Amino acid sequence: MRGRIPGISVLALGLSLGACQTVASPPPAADPPAAVEADPAGSWRATATVQDKQRIRNWYSSWQAAIADARAKGFGTDIDREAELLQPMAALPNPHLPPGDYRCRTVKVGTQGGGTLGYIAYDWFRCRVSAEQGLTSLTKLTGSQRPIGLIFPDNLKRQVFLGTLVLGDESMPVSYGSDRMRDMAGLVERIGDNRWRLALPSPAYESMLDVIELVPAS
Repeated sequence: MRGRIPGISVLALGLSLGACQTVASPPPAADPPAAVEADPAGSWRATATVQDKQRIRNWYSSWQAAIADARAKGFGTDIDREAELLQPMAALPNPHLPPGDYRCRTVKVGTQGGGTLGYIAYDWFRCRVSAEQGLTSLTKLTGSQRPIGLIFPDNLKRQVFLGTLVLGDESMPVSYGSDRMRDMAGLVERIGDNRWRLALPSPAYESMLDVIELVPAS
């Protein structure tokens, strides 16, 4: 079915999933099988849901609104301190994210309601990038909110991530396209030497923009 990525699966990793603490145990010896089946047409546009196409289409206006909301709530200094990580036009050529283990941290910008702050920066967790079905998969291995999905080529400065959100102690993600509250779409961009970001505009929960910074683990 178009707009659906079935068969996403992960191994039981045996890891602590606390949102605000890192995990001292070593990473698994093998990549978790974060298998995602893309549409046979092969492009992100052929695979993405209507909602996620709109997220990608409106990424810049969503980014601007998130930054404005955070600044209005008094987090301008925090936004400025993040520099190019939160600058919407900071993408550099060659966005390809090489396979390997990464340190990754999430910054949430703007708020969808009164219950959360306008800016939250989490500590470093672990992510993994793997070759997957002729594309590349990205899996956040630790933390209480863990994106998992495929990275599709798009243009010279960005790739497109489509996936789902794994929560809490869940060990199996839902299929992409089956739960719009779990579906995720974002832009993978290089913003420095050995430094990338996954920008997720208009996430379903809490914030107006999530940005995941990625740097090689070694």
